[in-house]
Amino acid sequence: MNTNLIYEAIKKALKEGEATVTFNEASALTGSGDGIGGRTIYDDSFASLRYANPIRRYAREVQTIGSSEAFVAKTGNATNPTNPWGYTFTPNVGTPALNTCYWQIPTKVVTAQIPVRTAVLDDINNIEPSIVRDLMLEFSQQESLSMMLNNDQAGSTTTTTGATFGLRGLNYYPSGASAAFGTNGSALTDGLHTIKTVAQAGASIAYNDITALASALPSQYWNFDSTCWMMHPSTIESLREITGGATGLPVFLEVGNANGSAVGNIFGHEVIPNPYMDEVGDGKFPIYLADWSRFVTIADREEFNIKRFEQTQPGFVTLFAEKRVVSTVWDCFAGVRLTYTAP
Repeated sequence: MNTNLIYEAIKKALKEGEATVTFNEASALTGSGDGIGGRTIYDDSFASLRYANPIRRYAREVQTIGSSEAFVAKTGNATNPTNPWGYTFTPNVGTPALNTCYWQIPTKVVTAQIPVRTAVLDDINNIEPSIVRDLMLEFSQQESLSMMLNNDQAGSTTTTTGATFGLRGLNYYPSGASAAFGTNGSALTDGLHTIKTVAQAGASIAYNDITALASALPSQYWNFDSTCWMMHPSTIESLREITGGATGLPVFLEVGNANGSAVGNIFGHEVIPNPYMDEVGDGKFPIYLADWSRFVTIADREEFNIKRFEQTQPGFVTLFAEKRVVSTVWDCFAGVRLTYTAP
């Protein structure tokens, strides 16, 4: 070992911040050289594919620069409800000013810290882009879990999905026989809209549960490209196993093409697998049907910060990332859901 090379490298590192020492191998290699002095060469790194937030594919997305986002819905009627025809003007008829819903939700932040050995950065090609790509998908996972399963109200116990620091989960909006906007104001308890919820007849989902849920969605939302079903993959499997009639054939038949696959579409609406949703069970919400572009709004902060810190600990660099986002049920009439309550 050449000690002079090491000595010169240390001086260079102290002066320039980094140095590399290369020692020539003198041994004669036979065969592939593996295990007897040969070198291991790393292929480009990659990260296992994560399932990104499926709600983003259809939801309404806006940009925000605020620490809170306010939402306003006009719900009143400007026309005369008795007789809107003709030129007769009747003041103070209709409720355009009175029936307006307003609510406000703070922007929430999700963060990550990734310590990486400097030796790994040197040895493995493409490691930093792989880490960043995987980090983006990991943030998307956390966002989706919080958007579905988190309770953002005081006293929340859903700490793994953010609790009061997380998003307002769809499953924690109140249920009702009909949809309704929540209370007005800027308090965290405002804007908790009621979502129309259909009761599942039994412990297992039946065909009639699906037809009842489809009929519960108001007809003005039926014909949009963003109207689709969302359910857990295991729920899709359960629907594929439903049989009926004297023949015992599956209710949802497989016809052998992409657009007509069994439970690929139901009643003309695409079925989107969402592994971050509830599975079938007591008190769960295993299926949503919505015009998602009106049902959910996601407001993103314009900046996505990723910083690299090199003074955290010797031999490591640390990547720090943060993303700010807020989500809400925007039009509470644009979505319906299924639930089951055990007797």
